[in-house]
Amino acid sequence: MTFNYLNLVGNADLIKQLNYAMIYRLIVQHAPISRIQLAEVSHLAPASITKITRQLIKKKLIREVDAQQSTGGRPAVSIEAKFNHYQTIAVQLSRSQVTLELYDIGGNCLVSNVYPLTHFTQELAQKYLIKLIEQFIQEHSKRIKNLIAISVVLPGLIDSVRGIIRYTPHIQVKEWPLSEELQKQFNVSIFLGNDIQSLALAESYFGTTQNVDDSILIRVHRGVGSGVIINQQLLTNHNQSACEVGHIQVDALGERCHCGNFGCLENRVVNKAIELRAKQMIEQGYPTKLSLDDCNIANICKYANQGDELAIKLVKDAGENLGRAVAMMVNIFNPQQIVLAGELTKSPEVLLNAVNSALNAQSLEELRKNLTINCSSLNDCSAIGAFALIQQALFNGSLLMTLLENNMPA
Repeated sequence: MTFNYLNLVGNADLIKQLNYAMIYRLIVQHAPISRIQLAEVSHLAPASITKITRQLIKKKLIREVDAQQSTGGRPAVSIEAKFNHYQTIAVQLSRSQVTLELYDIGGNCLVSNVYPLTHFTQELAQKYLIKLIEQFIQEHSKRIKNLIAISVVLPGLIDSVRGIIRYTPHIQVKEWPLSEELQKQFNVSIFLGNDIQSLALAESYFGTTQNVDDSILIRVHRGVGSGVIINQQLLTNHNQSACEVGHIQVDALGERCHCGNFGCLENRVVNKAIELRAKQMIEQGYPTKLSLDDCNIANICKYANQGDELAIKLVKDAGENLGRAVAMMVNIFNPQQIVLAGELTKSPEVLLNAVNSALNAQSLEELRKNLTINCSSLNDCSAIGAFALIQQALFNGSLLMTLLENNMPA
């Protein structure tokens, strides 16, 4: 029998990474917790727990706190995560602006700056982004003790494994190797991802879906995007994409979409479409508090909450169309929870009633029996989705092992 020692070493390294990741995640999510409790929950040997926690303490990722109440014998020392020793930069690169935020590794936002996006070619956007990050680091140098990662999210088709942007709707790109360029410039771990998929991940870490295994987030803004979480993992495929919900057909007689299809969800529920329909109905004489000059989605939601009939109709129609797409996703994925995000959620009661009405009519009863639908608790305009990619790397152990193995002073 021939042994492949390279495979044995590789497997040993992977097992080490997974064990460290499991213990770190247990400490983050269940602190304060003792080493004895960690051994019981993880099924690792006490000696392994001692070794792992010793290394995590050495790198100031966790710390010991006051001893737990003793029930006899030697009192157990508790452990909790330590978040303030390391910092990360999260970047949201939207169609019109760049949001840069400084986070500790507990997901606490320390600083948030917003800059206009005025460069729409790959080369100029890259130079601009690097310049902004450099300025951001310089401006907040007193808060940045140990920068360990930079994460960037944006709309489009993102190969997060290779760190390449293949398509984004607002910047002309051609296999843009942004991760590589940022790595060369800043020499820290770099993460890259789709903004809506990352927001779904953030919702599962910090938002309303923390306690469920299977969830779907749908965000309505200039477009319609979604992210699917299965068994607490973000669903992606070979092309680093999944669930293009915006181009589900909700009206076979609807107008042609830029994708070539007719009656796509995107053409019925995005902000611009709702605002345009509002103006058309005002011009046709529908009674409303809205005027042609203030016909934006924020006012539409505000007046819907106040009982304005036209505003209610606009939000309700959008909700029913959204509900048709939600019903299809429920029939396919059978999630425990669906979360809606975007400006349309500023009228939550009208919106959710309409979504549930369409869902009840078009999905299997057994699949929606234990389903809940609500609005996001996160700020979807922040860079929290970008930080979620860093959290994911800590929880799966990849970034954790980088921190344990490098020579950064503790």
